[in-house]
This record gives sequence, structure tokens and C-alpha cells, in this order.
Amino acid sequence: QLQASGGGLVQPGGSLRLSCTVSGFTLEHRAIGWFRQVPGKVREWISCISSIDESTRYEDSVKGRFTISRDYAKNTVYLQMNTLKPEDTGVYSCAQDRVLYRDCKTPDWSAFGPGTQVTVSS
Repeated sequence: QLQASGGGLVQPGGSLRLSCTVSGFTLEHRAIGWFRQVPGKVREWISCISSIDESTRYEDSVKGRFTISRDYAKNTVYLQMNTLKPEDTGVYSCAQDRVLYRDCKTPDWSAFGPGTQVTVSS
């Protein structure tokens, strides 16, 4: 299971750190991805962290502003979001790769957990 937390209301230019707490498996087993959904739009992939090495990937609009990382001891993946913009607003959730021991090149996402609301507004 995956549970996202850490959302909130922040002004443009501000920062938030989201957490994805994982249970039922360890981070060494599956790549983890972050997603954003806005009402009326398709869920959008934001970032991924590999299970087999330190590689990460980002959607173009968040490159240079968002950083994905993990804490093996806490079995938690983080999404540090800086220089937030109003268009970053949405419900953020995390998911696991269906296949074990892969990087982020061709993930097959499953088991989306409940999301956390991020609102960027002045």
C-alpha cells in the first residue's frame, strides 16, 4: 500500500515536501512514481525513482523545480517541490511499478494510493 501526505496551500514561489509511505514491500523491490490529477483532466505522471539504482526521471514542466528522493529506513519516497506555480495545483498520489526490480524507463504503474491536495494560490 502507498499513502501520500504533505499537501497543503502554498503561495506561488513557495515549497512543499510530499511523502509517499510504502507498506507491504520495500523500496528496493519496486520503482515508485508520483502523479498529479486535476479535475476534468487525465492523471499526469510527474516523477519516478528507480528501484535498482539512483536514477530518476521528471516530467518536463517540473524539471529543475521538483526533486524525488527516498529513505530506505523509513520506506518512504519524497517529492520536494520548489518554486511552485499555480499550474502545479492538483491531487498528488504515488504508485508502484507492477514489475519488480526495474528502473524508470518503462514502468507499468499500479496500486495508486490515496492522494494529497496541493493548492498553489495567492
